Amino acid sequence: MIIGLTGGICSGKTKISNYLSELGARIIDADEVAREIVKPKSAVLDELAKHFGSDILYPDGTLNRSKLASIVFSNPTALQKLNQITHPLILKIIADKIEEHRKKKNKEILVLSAPLLIETGLHKLVDKVWVVNVDLETQIKRLMARDKLTRAEALKRINSQLPASERLKFADEVIDNSGCWNDTRIQVLNLWNKYKL
Repeated sequence: MIIGLTGGICSGKTKISNYLSELGARIIDADEVAREIVKPKSAVLDELAKHFGSDILYPDGTLNRSKLASIVFSNPTALQKLNQITHPLILKIIADKIEEHRKKKNKEILVLSAPLLIETGLHKLVDKVWVVNVDLETQIKRLMARDKLTRAEALKRINSQLPASERLKFADEVIDNSGCWNDTRIQVLNLWNKYKL
């Protein structure tokens, strides 16, 4: 069983995938793969620096994520270019990991946690799609607090993603993470018990 876990920015995917890991799932985290491919001296990071300028790098050669984010989230063309540079390798690495898991034919549940699961077509590689949903106001507040953004900046980032209503059309299961963690945890545990059999 391969589950695709997705949701908008600051919906709580990471906390949920960490909990699923505690329950015994094997996790592929698309964000982690995305961080891997932009390590200093990597071909992808070199290409990003060529396109967006060397000021997206810290003096030690690592990627200044907030600098890059400020460029791409205020310019749809720049975001498209970032995706063109990074997505092919991210998708290949994830597809290879899924293939490896399928070959093992073990009973372990694999969870692919990916914010752009639907936009990138990765949902076609999984058996079930679980969408983490959160109301817009909660999402804005969490994002402002996490990334120290203004309301307008937070909305810009949220609006750069697939609308929640579109994402929900692909959901086999919906986890409502608008309330307290205990409510969410119970929903996740119930789903885990439903699928692990």
